[in-house]
Amino acid sequence: MNKKYVEMKNVALISGASTGIGKELSHIHAQTGGDLVIVARSKDKLEELKSELEKQYGVKVWVIAKDLGKPESPQAIYDELKKAGIEIDILINNAGFGGVGKFHELDYDRQVAMINLNVTSLTAMTRLFLPDFIQRNSGKILNNSSTASFMPGPLQAVYFATKAYVRSLSNALSEELSHTNITVTNLMPGATETEFGATSGMDKTAMFKKTATARSVAEDGYKAMLKGKMDVISGLTFAQKIMISAIPFMPKKMMLKTVKKMQETK
Repeated sequence: MNKKYVEMKNVALISGASTGIGKELSHIHAQTGGDLVIVARSKDKLEELKSELEKQYGVKVWVIAKDLGKPESPQAIYDELKKAGIEIDILINNAGFGGVGKFHELDYDRQVAMINLNVTSLTAMTRLFLPDFIQRNSGKILNNSSTASFMPGPLQAVYFATKAYVRSLSNALSEELSHTNITVTNLMPGATETEFGATSGMDKTAMFKKTATARSVAEDGYKAMLKGKMDVISGLTFAQKIMISAIPFMPKKMMLKTVKKMQETK
């Protein structure tokens, strides 16, 4: 697609679109006939996905290969789309990563990169596109948080903290925008079968013993977003649902020890 002015309709911008939940969200949106802007680091994977989506669903797909962990990327993405005349109707902040280990032993630069991607870029993307939504009084935002947002996470201290931020920000914006036609949905998946498990080391923990499919999580998130729901939990086993519901009533030390044990690698 020539990167000049292009007409697109019902456009969803999806970050972290090349794999996992982001890729499934791309397929789900394309199935509705909506056009897409897909963002991730790997240009090759994005181009492959673009070809797949356009061929299968007859939609238009705009590729932006950017590392959202870099502070300049959100503004560069926004500027490129403005220049091309592409109006975003749905913003899906899906990109993120984690890592298992003791805080003082993990690589510090990687922890900062996690904060930059999970928190800073998500905040920047939301802040850049939200004024356009407000001007039109329409738009939907879906932020991919985690069930990790419910509690502190020993052995994933920074990751759990970043997801608590995403949940808090999403819920606050939902109320700020309650008088408008704009909605903000906070998606909280449990352990999900994606590349995340392997790259974070979580696939070797008890928490990832049973995982949901990326497709089922994506479907839950997308449906909740369309309905304008504030929160949606997805991909939990029965035992995990009980644990989540019990968190407010558990002594904090007991809860922390339980979470730590579930994240010890085997």
